[in-house]
Amino acid sequence: MNQEDLIIKSSTLGFVGTNCYFVAKKSASVPVHGIVIDPAYDGKKIYEDLKAEGCLVDLVLLTHAHFDHIGGACELCELSGAPLYCHALEKRLCEDTEANLSADYGLPCQVQPDRFLEDGEVIRQDGLEIQVLSTPGHTEGSCCYYLPKEQVLFSGDTLFAQSVGRTDLPTGSTEKLMQSIREKLLVLPEETRVYPGHMDTTTIGYEKRVNPFF
Repeated sequence: MNQEDLIIKSSTLGFVGTNCYFVAKKSASVPVHGIVIDPAYDGKKIYEDLKAEGCLVDLVLLTHAHFDHIGGACELCELSGAPLYCHALEKRLCEDTEANLSADYGLPCQVQPDRFLEDGEVIRQDGLEIQVLSTPGHTEGSCCYYLPKEQVLFSGDTLFAQSVGRTDLPTGSTEKLMQSIREKLLVLPEETRVYPGHMDTTTIGYEKRVNPFF
């Protein structure tokens, strides 16, 4: 398999401009079953837009639990019946509206994952194999999702095009962030396509060459 074997639909949602992704294996059958990563806002709209395009959501994954990545999770999971997964170390931010920053914007939001993930775990869903890469730094429980067969990475707010995630928010650490990127992300194949939580896509090879933080 390669990147062309995937369906990846991206929507930029909310006033922070968060990238929400639908990921599925290409199939001739309809509807197409897949997963959503970081349903930032308006879970009903995410659900209805995907359904109108013949796509059904079987699983919802969070890269971390800041308000701008979880705002649509509860509604999307309720409408689709999909379970919600998140890294185990992100439990505090799932529950604490001050730590996940939602209280700061007058939009207190909590989520209750159906399952907490661990580093190195492999998720098998709808013909996809997704590796959980624990990447603390932006938050303690931040993680990335890597599809090794297709060389695709969903990096959340850990790695951006020519930038990295901020570390001045609750549970953040610059030292841990840079260690995570060096040890977990920059070791991936240079052809790996990176789909970040904000801004444009990039590749691991390009970031190794031009990212000013490395």
